[in-house]
Amino acid sequence: MKALVTGANGFTGSYLVKHLLDKGYQVRGLVRKGANLKSLEGLDIEFAYADLASEEPIAASVMEGIDIVHHVAATYRQEDVPHSYFFAVNVNGTRKLLEAAKQAGVKRFVHCSTVGVQGEISNPPATEEAPHKPGDYYQQSKLEGELLALEFFEKEKLPGTVVRPVGIYGPGDTRFLKLFKLVEKRNFPMIGNGEVLYHMTYVEDLVAGIALAGEKDAALGEVFTIGGEGYLTLNELVAKIALVRNKPVPRFKIPVWPVWLAGLACEILCKPFGISPPIYRRRVDFFVKDRAFDITKAKKMLGYQPRVPLEKGLATTAEWYLQEGLLK
Repeated sequence: MKALVTGANGFTGSYLVKHLLDKGYQVRGLVRKGANLKSLEGLDIEFAYADLASEEPIAASVMEGIDIVHHVAATYRQEDVPHSYFFAVNVNGTRKLLEAAKQAGVKRFVHCSTVGVQGEISNPPATEEAPHKPGDYYQQSKLEGELLALEFFEKEKLPGTVVRPVGIYGPGDTRFLKLFKLVEKRNFPMIGNGEVLYHMTYVEDLVAGIALAGEKDAALGEVFTIGGEGYLTLNELVAKIALVRNKPVPRFKIPVWPVWLAGLACEILCKPFGISPPIYRRRVDFFVKDRAFDITKAKKMLGYQPRVPLEKGLATTAEWYLQEGLLK
């Protein structure tokens, strides 16, 4: 089998490339010209090039000889680009890939969405059937991309599957660095009461689930939440990070609204200058919105099983941060 992985040099994409190679796939990575390929150094893969945000169609050579497409590439949480850029990449870029895959006769297409399309979870844990409730333009763009993929699979008879990752972390990612760093320096402030729910997924478990979604016939036309084994409160998550780093558990808490208002002010002041604000309102969502999910469907239909316990995953991630000098 020959797989195309979009966003192959990104955090999830690079782990997926390595996982597929380990399973015996031939892999072609789709990246932008001039992209940093450090995460793929030494790997036996070929490269193809495209800019999903452009109006240019995907070149036929990108899909040539490809059996399965794993579409992982996306614009994620950038504050220094216009909102339209999210839709250009996450919706129109997805459309271009779907059309190119259909034209090339690709046998399978796995579209990587996000649990963010369901926004805040009203009755946790949420199954795949919980209502769509995107809370911002990023989540809205991912929802439109997901719905586009599902409609294309049905109308164009392209065999496909949608996967929704949950709270991805692991060595190589810095989205949770600030949390680890504040715990390390013993000055982490919990915003709110810390009793909201959060769900973590170690990246190696995630890519194993994504690969299974591309292999199981039962997955065709379906949507799967791919997450870790269980969820916990933010208080519990912070305590576990403190434990693996042998630090005291933070106890300091601050109210939500002053931080939310500070985020709003930063966004207003920074946006005209194209500066990414140090605080913004979406970061506050992490502390106030429940994010907990039921992964039973993936277990039953894909044979998916998370293998990395949270404590081990957190310790491995913290060790990588230390090796990279990121916890100073």
